Parts: sequence; structure tokens; C-alpha cells
Amino acid sequence: MKKIKVVQIGIGPLGQKITRYILEREAIRIVAAVDLDPGKAGKDLGEVCGLKSMGIPIAPSLARALKAGKADAAVLTTVSDMIRITPQIEEILSFGLPVVSTCEELSYPWETSPQLAGRIDQAARARGLAVLATGVNPGYLMDSLPLVLTAVCQRVDRIRVSRLQNAAFRRLPFQKKIGAGLSLEQFEVKKLAGTLRHVGLTESMHMIASRLGWKLDRTEEVLTPVIARQKIVTEALTIPAGYASGVQQIGRGFVGGEERITLIFRASVGEPASEDTVEIEGEPRIVSRIEGGVNGDVATCAIALNALKQVLRAQPGLRTMADIPLVSYFSA
Repeated sequence: MKKIKVVQIGIGPLGQKITRYILEREAIRIVAAVDLDPGKAGKDLGEVCGLKSMGIPIAPSLARALKAGKADAAVLTTVSDMIRITPQIEEILSFGLPVVSTCEELSYPWETSPQLAGRIDQAARARGLAVLATGVNPGYLMDSLPLVLTAVCQRVDRIRVSRLQNAAFRRLPFQKKIGAGLSLEQFEVKKLAGTLRHVGLTESMHMIASRLGWKLDRTEEVLTPVIARQKIVTEALTIPAGYASGVQQIGRGFVGGEERITLIFRASVGEPASEDTVEIEGEPRIVSRIEGGVNGDVATCAIALNALKQVLRAQPGLRTMADIPLVSYFSA
């Protein structure tokens, strides 16, 4: 069986989980790894990931990493913004590798970062390679999945997606990312600094609108704290009553002054029920609910790997989940 050979770039918490997932997949093999952290340079990839030695040293640069062997594609798990991801992708493309990235802003950057999107697209086309960003959200739950569900609709009037998560079971960095344990004053400071914002709602709204042929007049995002009604104690956090236990972020897309797309992301420690729900108003009306919700870490790692086959087959250029062939799990 011919395996897809990948170079992993970015060996943080997400990259480490992807390493473990690749080892469980017969159809994919890691040939090299890259991370700019001096503390990881030269260390064995497996040992950094809490596994047995894999015989793959983490290199400080892509050029040095690829001396160990040729790859078919790069899996890029570094940053979330277009400004920093663009030169990284251009470098990867210069080595003749297609890219699957988990960068949220890259999922549909044509409206939010058109110049940088054009740069990446031009570089990818020039080398005959595809670049794709995906993940649980953006990439699947709030854009790709709703679009697939509209396939049986004669008419779509509006789309509403809600993602509710009990963050008590997520990693501590995620809990801190959503502001759990902050006073309302501290929450407001971080909100204004942009460090609490879930990245990707605007990109998902533009992806949906573009695919459905809707021209958005405007989009907006409203971010508020979820406030703990009583003291919450977890293994890692103690959240006093009246403090933030998480965040709620609502994205709205307007067509002709009417709200046609509503995306609700709420993650908090102690959220009563985790679930992901897609509601399509139209003919027919469709409601699809995933009880218990989709684990974000698991899903993002899995979809990044599952997309490898399609990226290798895709037309050159910067691609989105809306314009590549259907992504699914594969074992061979």
C-alpha cells in the first residue's frame, strides 16, 4: 500500500495530537517534522509527543527537515492569522509541497484578506499545487456541514448554526483561551485585545454566502462573557460566582438588510449540554443535531488528515472546503 508521506510543521499541542493520530493510520507516514521552538530542535518527535522514539528529529527549518526524505504534503499547525501564515505557506510551496493547514483565517480569506489570499493562490498555481485550510470550525461544523445539508433544498431562506461546548473537559489552554476564571473586568481587557475571540465565524459566513449565491451586505460579531452563577471548581481552575466561565460569540450575516446567517459559538466551563445544531429554514426545513457535540481537538486533527487525499488531487491554487471533492475518512 502506497502511503501518503507528510512533513509536520508545528509540534505544539495540536501538532502532537496529529502525530499520535498519524501513527494510528496505516495510509499516512511522517517523514519529517519542523518546529521553530529552540527547546524542541533536535529532539525526537515521538519523545516530544510523549511516545516512544520515532527516529525523527525535529528540525528548526523545513530545508533541514526535508534532507531526511521526500514528502508528498505538508501538515501545517502553527498560527491562526493570514499575516503570519502567508510566508510560511509560500516557503512550503517553494519546496514543491501541497499544504493542509489548520489556520482559521485561511479557511475562506477571499473577503477578509483578499491580497494575502491572492498571494498564496498565485504562488500555489505557479507550482501546480493546492493549499487548503480546514478544521472542526471553521472548516466543517459551521460551513461545510450546513452547505452539504442544503443539497436537498429547493429553497434556503436562512441558516443558523449553534455550537455549545462544556469546556470542563477541554485542555487548560482552551479554557484560558475562552476566558474561564477571569473577572468581568479582566475579560473586557482581553476582549478588547482580541485574545478571547474565536477565529473563523466571519470566514464561515462568507463561505456559506458565496456557495449559496448570497451577497452579504455586512457581517458582525458580538462577543460576551458567560457568567458563572455559582462557584465552579475543576482540577485546573476555581471560578468564583460572577466571574466568566467562558465566552459566547455570535456572528451574523445580512443580505438585503435581513439576517440570513447566524452562527452561535458558546464554550464555558459547566455548560449544561454540549451539542452542535444546524437549522436550515427553507423547503424543506432541516434540523440536524449532534448530541454531545463534536470534540474539537479530535475533529480538527482527523479532518486535517482526511483532507490529505483531496488536496493531493485538487486543482492548483488556494482552495476551500467548499470547492474540493468531498472529504471523508480513509484507511487506504
